[in-house]
Amino acid sequence: MHPDAWLVVVDPQRIFADAASPWGSPMFPAIVDPVRRLAAAAPGHTVVTRWVPAAEPAGSWATYLEAWPFADVPEDDRLLEVVPELRDLGDEVVSLPTFGKWGPALQAVTGPTPHLVLVGVSTDCCVVSTALAAADAGATITVVTDACAGSSPENHRAAMDVMALYPPQITLASTAEVLGEDGA
Repeated sequence: MHPDAWLVVVDPQRIFADAASPWGSPMFPAIVDPVRRLAAAAPGHTVVTRWVPAAEPAGSWATYLEAWPFADVPEDDRLLEVVPELRDLGDEVVSLPTFGKWGPALQAVTGPTPHLVLVGVSTDCCVVSTALAAADAGATITVVTDACAGSSPENHRAAMDVMALYPPQITLASTAEVLGEDGA
């Protein structure tokens, strides 16, 4: 992994990891090891993000949370906790009431035009929203294909196909490729 790159672990929370959650990804267990390996290669350059509902949701967010009332909980609710197996990854945690995590809070950590290595959940929601906004703002993005979990394998692939349309701003790579393993 490039020494100046920032690993951004998007929303590794119970709400997305728990199979019993309406938003749980069946792919989540498979990304834990790749995410940990990438974090080990990015000491001091790992940021974890969290989705949290707005205290007073406005506009379409009010309608969204009416449709998903189980998710309209306080920011410190257990459902919104980072899963134990990824809780120790970074010193920086950015919590926002938006799908995409790119903006002033993340920029304050990474700088305005960083190289971001994106992993996490859900590929077809928060990861793609973060990738597109960050690339549009001038960041260089690597999305790690086997370290992202979609709401389903089909939706994961569809999101990857969309992000693959944005080279050279967004590139897709495997964990082995990012880490330079196996001749990659």
